[in-house]
Amino acid sequence: MEWKPQPLGIEGVTVHRRGQGQPLVLLHCLGQSWRFWDVLEPLADRYELIAYSLPGHHDTSLPAGQYDQEATTAQLHALMQREGIGRFHLAGISMGGSLAVHFAGTHPELVDRLILCDCTPRYNEESRANWPVRAGIAREKGVAALIPTLLPVFFTVGSIAEDGPNVRHVRETFASCSGEGYALACEWLSMVDAREQAKRIAAPTLIMLGSEEREAFKEAAQWMRANIPNSHGIVEVPMAGHASVRERPDFAVAQFRAFLG
Repeated sequence: MEWKPQPLGIEGVTVHRRGQGQPLVLLHCLGQSWRFWDVLEPLADRYELIAYSLPGHHDTSLPAGQYDQEATTAQLHALMQREGIGRFHLAGISMGGSLAVHFAGTHPELVDRLILCDCTPRYNEESRANWPVRAGIAREKGVAALIPTLLPVFFTVGSIAEDGPNVRHVRETFASCSGEGYALACEWLSMVDAREQAKRIAAPTLIMLGSEEREAFKEAAQWMRANIPNSHGIVEVPMAGHASVRERPDFAVAQFRAFLG
């Protein structure tokens, strides 16, 4: 894969803020949007929920080209400065979790508590080789062509069969996602490596993942527990896949409340 990352601006990014209390910044997964976190709305009674869509996703404009982990961390930092947000809690899932690891290790002074869901600081070699392939499909056929492969990863068989509102939301968001925006994010994922940043995280850190998550993510969770200095352990979300927070929101809300205090 040709790799020519460029900086990211903040002009085309809308930050959505709900609730009141200590800021909780939320970073979504590949192919979704800031609305992925709507299921955490009950937390708005105690925290200000702050979210935005990643580059080329939903209401965030398509970037000029490829971007790297330094660019996404710099963008997040600039957005918080623009919004007047100082120290905050940070949570991310999948792609958003990888970004959260890099950000929290780069700016440990800004992150109060950290929640990492279904993510890895670096993908294994098989996944790294597959991301450009998935990017090519998204560019050629659109993200909708990937949905039959993606849904069984994001949700358990039972949830897919039930086809409830959370499954439908994820499916519909995938279908409307920009093919180029998705492809550029795939290329970001193929290159991300936040292992050194993970070792510099100062915040108390909770690691969460679905009980039915793939083995590579379970191994990544164990690595993060061993290497993040102030890790508070791993919580498995029962009967959940990769989109664990979205699949079992009541459980996730309870865990967020208990950990954030």
